[in-house]
Amino acid sequence: MTRTITLDHITKIEGHAHLTVKIAKGKVKKCELGSTEGARFFEGLVVGRPYDDGVEMTMRICGICSVGHFTASLKALEDAMGVTPSRQTQAMREIMAIGERIRSHATHLYFLSLPDFLGYESALAMAQKYKRQIEDALTLMRTGNEIVTVFGGRQMHPMGGRVGGFTHFPNAQQVKHLLALLEEAKAPALRTLDLFLSLTYPSLTSQREHISLHQQHDDWPLLTGTITSDAGKTFAPERYEEYFTEYVDRWSTAKFVVRRGKSYQLGALPRINNNVHGLAPDLLAKCKRAGITFPSKNPFHNIVAQALELVHWVRRCQKLLAAHKQGFRREAIRVTPRAGTGVGVVEVPRGILFHTYTIDEQGYITRANIMTPTCQNLKAMQEDCKQYLQQLLDAGAGKKTIVLELEKLIRAYDPCFSCSTHFLDVDWEETP
Repeated sequence: MTRTITLDHITKIEGHAHLTVKIAKGKVKKCELGSTEGARFFEGLVVGRPYDDGVEMTMRICGICSVGHFTASLKALEDAMGVTPSRQTQAMREIMAIGERIRSHATHLYFLSLPDFLGYESALAMAQKYKRQIEDALTLMRTGNEIVTVFGGRQMHPMGGRVGGFTHFPNAQQVKHLLALLEEAKAPALRTLDLFLSLTYPSLTSQREHISLHQQHDDWPLLTGTITSDAGKTFAPERYEEYFTEYVDRWSTAKFVVRRGKSYQLGALPRINNNVHGLAPDLLAKCKRAGITFPSKNPFHNIVAQALELVHWVRRCQKLLAAHKQGFRREAIRVTPRAGTGVGVVEVPRGILFHTYTIDEQGYITRANIMTPTCQNLKAMQEDCKQYLQQLLDAGAGKKTIVLELEKLIRAYDPCFSCSTHFLDVDWEETP
């Protein structure tokens, strides 16, 4: 007998995806994960447009990571035109990116992942019992939103920056305001880490490459660094297209990305694994007491890594703003278009984001390529689903439990399927 189960609407994920599972005699025979979103053709839409139009358009690939797309696009265009932003501009971009990181991680941890582990359908359902936790989430999200607004002009799709610099420069009063919010956010960030260290995570080990940006010094990778693998490999960011291969499978409108034909993982967990030297000793001690050590190959520990990053970025942002208590000085921007090809590489919440543009002498875009983290993680998620599904089958889990656990696993990656082309439709085919 063959049975098919389809779940038409599953919440707590960004975008639409489809999982097809075929089981025969208790063994997984097929496990295919793909996006069912329509293609949006941003790479084609920007061709023939002035370079600054390209920035405005591509940041709208994603509302959650609009700062990341905005910054990667600017960096690629600056690389193409030989523009070197000032140290102040780099600091301002980092602060704005930190704001996005804080709000994104807080949203994912509390409103998408936490209900899974506490047995609730949604954060709204758990709000009465876990009022303080929801308040912590809102405090962190408000802090991140305010940072982006002050530097970018609005919460989503920032308009305060351009190639070479910024058009808006926060004053001393605005810096003071943000420092006060960050001071208020310190305790909620630490409570968030303690909360997620206290949870019990499924045992799952995936021996694949973990890739992230890497910093030699103590700064955590965000907008700069070398592409590094925990297998001991390093890659020049501008040559990423030589190392990674994009392709499309028949069941997905989103691209898959592999390195030498194999999956790899991006995100908070690889960043922790590859940059653990930059993690504060008190945070490492908390993890050790909770029985979680890094490097870790358990994809569920990506959630813990996000909680660690929350604390790190609150502290880092305080340090950056404290160095500019008098506000940011106005800088003139002069950019002369020239023909060239440039690459912009940044870490966004879900991993490394690549933007590549070729522009002509008049500053018009003639080619664009954008590779999002979810596309790069898609094959890893698919393989982990297959492995975890078999574990659950061997343990005698029922269909309802299995579907919930697979959703929990994919949510641990914090995917954004809208970027990669409402999760999760599941086709379940089982033969006794």
